[in-house]
Amino acid sequence: MFVSVVNQNNVPLMPTTPSRARRWIKSGKATGFWKHGVFCIRLNTETHENTQPIVIGIDTGFKKEAFTIKSEAHTYLNIQTDAVTWVKDAIDIKRFMRRARRQRKTPYRQPRYNRTIGSLSPSVKARWQWKLRILNWLKKLFPITHTIVEDITAKSTGKKQWDAAFSPLQTGKNWFYPQLHNLTLKYGYETKKLRDNIGLKKSKKKLSNSFDAHCVDSWVLANYIVGGHVKPDNKEILYIRPLRFHRRQLHILQPGKNGKRRLYGGTVSLGLKRGSLVRHRKHGLTYVGGTSKNRITLHSFNGKRVSRDVKVEDCKFLCYNSWIANLKGWYD
Repeated sequence: MFVSVVNQNNVPLMPTTPSRARRWIKSGKATGFWKHGVFCIRLNTETHENTQPIVIGIDTGFKKEAFTIKSEAHTYLNIQTDAVTWVKDAIDIKRFMRRARRQRKTPYRQPRYNRTIGSLSPSVKARWQWKLRILNWLKKLFPITHTIVEDITAKSTGKKQWDAAFSPLQTGKNWFYPQLHNLTLKYGYETKKLRDNIGLKKSKKKLSNSFDAHCVDSWVLANYIVGGHVKPDNKEILYIRPLRFHRRQLHILQPGKNGKRRLYGGTVSLGLKRGSLVRHRKHGLTYVGGTSKNRITLHSFNGKRVSRDVKVEDCKFLCYNSWIANLKGWYD
């Protein structure tokens, strides 16, 4: 793993090794900080800012996606992320509950105009916005000069059921690609040729956490642009899982005792934004969950709750976070 470096104006520079980063922090030349779960350093003095071409390769997928940041000399970071898959079911529940309320003999506001007509559906937009969030985050850590993506294509057959299944992919691509600069697209069969040329094989286990599952494609795509290697020089993977927040759900779906519904949702727990990274004197590095009885809950990086009875003053805030990053994988 390499450590990201930014200058005094937060402009990304070439990454450095962990040992050199420790020396810089110890001597006062740099200051360490967290950026969405990844440790970085900020230089406190001016330096020569010579950068090399760095490319990011993206392998899109339905449930898993991969990103690789690479230069000619080094593979700086391999990332495997979980896709945002819960939006469609949440919209269906929201629609069901809204229609149930409309049929009751109670006062209600007039239906508003459907804002999703003629634009991206919420589930498709959430998927491609997730890719763009990851990409914009990485651009703040590395001086990325080029982007290469494995393009998803499907032939139109004229059959309504077949074409409708792939139309959301096309609308998502049409929204995503214009927002990228210096973009190169490669079809799936072209990516396979790149793997075969250097003797790499892709695993058929799509939900696996191994390098051969998805990162192998993002790596060969990045290596195609900058070159420099005939086999992967870094197979370590940073696993990222998006956190789900219930921002506007004011109460649970089913009534409790005496027909009352308790409040539900929100993104702030006693002044701390949920998902934020904190350091607890007993539990160490954790992230903030929900709240109950003037206490907050803390979760470890594997998603398990470590405590539900923590005082806010016992936690040291580190940074805001909307996803959880882990080096060991989520399903090991």
